[in-house]
Order: sequence, then structure tokens, then C-alpha cells
Amino acid sequence: MTLQRPPAAGAATPQPRRRSRRRREALAGYAFVAPSAIGVGVFVLVPMLLAFGLSFTTADGFGRMEFAGLENYRRMFADPLFTNSLKVTLLYVGAFVPGLYVLALIMALLVHGDLPGRAFFRAAFFAPYTVSLVVVGLIWRYMLADRVGVVDTVLRRFGVEQPPSFLGDPDLALWTVVFISIWFFVGFYMIILLGGLQDIPSELFEAAKLDGAGYARTVVSVVLPLLRPTTFFALVLATIAGLAGLQAFDLIFVMTEGGPANSTSLGIYYIYQQAFRGNQFGYASAMAVWYALALIALTGIAFWLTKGGRFDSADR
Repeated sequence: MTLQRPPAAGAATPQPRRRSRRRREALAGYAFVAPSAIGVGVFVLVPMLLAFGLSFTTADGFGRMEFAGLENYRRMFADPLFTNSLKVTLLYVGAFVPGLYVLALIMALLVHGDLPGRAFFRAAFFAPYTVSLVVVGLIWRYMLADRVGVVDTVLRRFGVEQPPSFLGDPDLALWTVVFISIWFFVGFYMIILLGGLQDIPSELFEAAKLDGAGYARTVVSVVLPLLRPTTFFALVLATIAGLAGLQAFDLIFVMTEGGPANSTSLGIYYIYQQAFRGNQFGYASAMAVWYALALIALTGIAFWLTKGGRFDSADR
């Protein structure tokens, strides 16, 4: 009969030790997440809650505030300028998102292939995104200025007697902002799509080549299906940012100030005008709440319709 030595006094069993280690790891994880969580709570969640509360008042930013109920929301949908800002925002997004994606995809395919000097082109395509958007707006404003701008001067040199007013014509101003927005952001989205392209196994390209598929066929049958998760992310990101006006506010603020004739007054810019120029913070908050809810709903619908952009085996 073999005698077993009893465990030493104070010795911890493996399971409690494992629990203690997991607890320390969890605390370390919470410690790393805490600064970002606090920042989001203080600078995002709290302002959102305050804006929601202000949307039911007549706050003017100077301490005068009365409860208004749903009056701001009723006024919002009866306001023709707000309706116009919705129309302008939809036109901007409808032109910006497809144009941005197609151009970014072409550029990503170019720099992903055997393009000579592709490292230079990657840097060159991405370079505009490294400049402040306000600076970009000022540069383009001076370049597109009537009579004295570089673009106007070049067009006159080529025989155009009366060059168009790109920022002064209501029919051209919005499309000019769209063009500049695409020019500025295309490098960033090129990098996103390039990351997706680099995740596609090279064996698939070789197999398509052995099967006799041309470049266009390979892009349609191999690249686009496998790039769907990245495409979904890029399109949702561009659409949300476009609807929220995050990509055009600085340009509009510097170049057109919502004009001419409110042709470039996006929803976010109209909210800014009502809040900081019209001192109608309650009304502006109501519009901001409506925009936030609309963006959340559209994002949820996009995830539901596309299954989050996943590429399932059933879709092959």
C-alpha cells in the first residue's frame, strides 16, 4: 500500500490559479479598453443624449430654453430648406459613392498588378488624403475662381471664350464638390480595396489564367466575388460618411458656404447653419437626431440585405 503525501499547506490547486490568471487577463483587457470607452462615452454618447434632450426644446445657445414637445420635428418636415438639403445630400451620395468605388477599384487593380513603379503610384494616389481638407478646399477655390483662377485661365488659352463658373453656377457647384471629394478620398479607399485584393490567394489568378480567362473575366469572376466583404465595408463607410456630410462639410464651408442658391447645402451644413448662425440649437438638434436615426436604420438594412457582406460557400 502506497502512502500519498498530503498537499503542502497553503499550496493553490491548479483550477483556482487558472481562474486568478483569467481574472488578471480580463482586468488587463478592461484597462486597455477603458480610455477609449471613456472617450466614446464623454465625447459621443453624452452629446448624443444632450442633443436628443435639446430637440424637444427651443434652446438658443444663450441659456433661454423652453419645452417645445414635438414642434421642432413638425417644423422640420415643413421646412423647404430642410427638404432641399435632403435632396442635395441624396444627389451628393448618389454621385459620390459609385464614382469613388469604381475609381478606387481601378486604381487598386493597377497598383496590385505588375505596374512599373507601383510603389510610386501608390504613394501618389494616396498623397491628396494626407493634406488637410480645409487646405484642399482653399486651393481648389482659388484654382476654380472666375477670371483669375488657374482653370479659367487654361480654358481661355484653349479657346473657351466664356468658361463655366464651377462654384458660382447652381447647376455645376454640387458636381464640382463631388469631383473634389472623390479626388481627395479615392486614395484612402484604394488602400482599403488593395488590402482586400492582397488577401485573395494568387493561386486563383493562376488558375483563371490556365483556364483561358482574360483580365476582365478574371476581375468579374474571381476578384469581385472574393472582394465582396471589403467592397461592402468600403461602400457602407462611404455611404454613411456621405449621408452624414463628413466628407463634404469642410469643402462646402470653405468653397461655397452652401450656395449658390442652396445648391450645395447638404443636411449637415444646414444643421450647422441653424445651430451656429441662426442660434436655433433645439431645431438643429431635432434634425441631427433624425439624421442619426436614419443612418442607423439604413446601416441595419444594408447589413440585413447583404448578410454583412459575407461571402458564403452557398454563393459560390
